[in-house]
Amino acid sequence: MTTTPERTRTPQGSAPVSLGLPRRLIEFDLDGDQVRVPEGATLLDACRDAGKDIPTLCYGDTLTPKNACRVCVVEVEGARTLAPACSRKAEPGMKVRTDTDRARHSRKLVLELLASSTDLSTTPHVAGWIREYGAEPDRFGPDAATVAGREAKVDNDLYVRDYAKCIMCYKCVDACGDQWQNTFAIAVAGRGFDNTIAVEHDGPLPDSACVYCGNCIEVCPTGALSFKSEYDMRAEGTWDEDAQTETTTVCAYCGVGCNLTLHVQDNEIVKVSSPHDNPITRGNLCIKGRFGYQHVQTRE
Repeated sequence: MTTTPERTRTPQGSAPVSLGLPRRLIEFDLDGDQVRVPEGATLLDACRDAGKDIPTLCYGDTLTPKNACRVCVVEVEGARTLAPACSRKAEPGMKVRTDTDRARHSRKLVLELLASSTDLSTTPHVAGWIREYGAEPDRFGPDAATVAGREAKVDNDLYVRDYAKCIMCYKCVDACGDQWQNTFAIAVAGRGFDNTIAVEHDGPLPDSACVYCGNCIEVCPTGALSFKSEYDMRAEGTWDEDAQTETTTVCAYCGVGCNLTLHVQDNEIVKVSSPHDNPITRGNLCIKGRFGYQHVQTRE
């Protein structure tokens, strides 16, 4: 029996962290090639290990998949419907096709529907996927990024809620809930077409149970939740990710040893994230670690 050490899920290109007992390898057909992955791995894990670019939006490497966006669907031989690669487990002997006309058409339609109803202007990689799949969002109406919609909620000095960019992936709900923070300040309000992400009674953030850990920002794929520093710089036209450097260090506020990644532009810290493959934080921080960096650059 061939086994491999169990791995934590890590962002593409980062080194896996070995944890727990070894797992049996299973073999299946992926686009005509025989591949082997650890038992329990998803089709998305297998695709990424094989160097295949499968688009994802609602998938989070530190969260349980919700299967909300359906942009990562692939075709499994013998299955009636397309399968979400982010949650479908690999099985021995299965035959998976990632680039069939059916899968590409489905991804194209999902991108068209999302872009016609949601402002995806700050969503990484989406513009490239729209070009790659030939999506035409204007078939369903004007580009949502150019249409005046709901105003962003700026009711505190730490982060902004811009629900015009929300794709209802529920990642913020999970991160705030039982998967990480257990604060339960964020939930889905309303029903059907009127549902939205909100805090208690859809009130101001300072009046809610929010503890300002910012873990919801960490997992948001579209920029619907963002640092106020980033929001202000985007409004001023000065936000430039290409000019930013990233430095990972250890938080000095307590002895837990959380890792911080400092995003610096023009010699100023503009936001803080945390490595998802770090066994201590797994991308999560508290209010001090994520927002308490101003003292580093105080000039007085």
